[in-house]
Amino acid sequence: MSVQVTTLANGLRVVTDTMDSVETVAVGIWVAAGTRHETADVNGISHLLEHMAFKGTQRRTAQLIAEEMDNVGGQLNAYTSRDHTAYYAKMLKEDLGLAVDILADILLNSTMDEEELAREQHVVVQEINQADDTPDDIIFDHFQAAAFPEQPMGWPVLGREDLVRGVTSQRLRTYMSSNYAADNMVASASGAVDHGAFVRLIENAFGNLPRRSAVSEVAGRYQGGDFRQERDLEQIHVVLGFGGLPHGDPDFYNLGALSTLLGEGMSSRLFQEIREKRGLAYSVFSTSQSFSDTGLFSIYMGTGQSDVQKLVPVLRAEIEKVQAKVSEDEVKRARAQIKAGLLMSLESPGSRCAQSARQIMVYGRPLTVAEIIAKVDAVNADGICRVAQRIFSGKPTLAALGEGKSLDGLQSLLN
Repeated sequence: MSVQVTTLANGLRVVTDTMDSVETVAVGIWVAAGTRHETADVNGISHLLEHMAFKGTQRRTAQLIAEEMDNVGGQLNAYTSRDHTAYYAKMLKEDLGLAVDILADILLNSTMDEEELAREQHVVVQEINQADDTPDDIIFDHFQAAAFPEQPMGWPVLGREDLVRGVTSQRLRTYMSSNYAADNMVASASGAVDHGAFVRLIENAFGNLPRRSAVSEVAGRYQGGDFRQERDLEQIHVVLGFGGLPHGDPDFYNLGALSTLLGEGMSSRLFQEIREKRGLAYSVFSTSQSFSDTGLFSIYMGTGQSDVQKLVPVLRAEIEKVQAKVSEDEVKRARAQIKAGLLMSLESPGSRCAQSARQIMVYGRPLTVAEIIAKVDAVNADGICRVAQRIFSGKPTLAALGEGKSLDGLQSLLN
């Protein structure tokens, strides 16, 4: 494995992770501009821009963009998150030049045609409506909003219908020119790639990109809250959460182990106690999210309306128990799961491409596997209990969708 980093004259960081055993390449451009960098009047613009980038450039129509990648058997896609947007492709190694050319074209030369914008706004509105019709999906937006009220970190990635429909082509161009600058972007490639050759491709394509962005990041301030909405559903969907930890926190890996042993996988405490032993939920899991300045720890449950009264005390008991004691077997199992997930991801050029880009955006450099493994190996029972006490002593956030009586039965989770 060979990871190399070069910074271009304009500040754009270029990273490669060479894999001698593969014949394919994953390549992408990561931009540190997402939902948390938006203003209230254009919430959703980062995601809409991601859609519009594929809708035609000065050189290519939307159909031609799709056809050129399909012609070589490649894949082209993108996604938007709260702290970044990524545009990426996967292809055979001989087609890397084409992929870089297309990525540069959609990011530097998109026309933002008014007719295309109107169509894509309608598509995004359908995406918003689809999410709202999916309770185990939309519940996490409600949870985020309750945890971070009245601030960008709590806004939905997709935005709201009225705001999405109100975005103009000019506003898209302004947002793109302000945020898509060299100091705010990382070009990453993994697989059958030569570092020097990739740097030359990126320099030729992005060398004239403006150096400084005008990105504005509002600090995330976890506050906690309560959102419960009555809806006619067969199940009640619940997310209970607490303030988490930023990436650089000394307990970052202890928190990952806590989430693993508490609610990730079939051997986890919540899965065993709530689903396997009592049959109180089909789906139950925990998740830890970290950002540059804050984080979230959440527990999701989808259960029958009549099972809430039984489930709540079990959940409260598990939260209390994990703060008091963790067995050495659980620690070993959590370490093994985290390390296996990391090492398995290293077999995929796409995973390694994304990992390198995200590490540079978060830490300023790629982390070696050895140092990550060392941090995971340093996780112990005392550290997990300590971070559990840190997390669960904070103000909770509750989000739930279901029948009124079931919603009332969740009140004790806030106490």
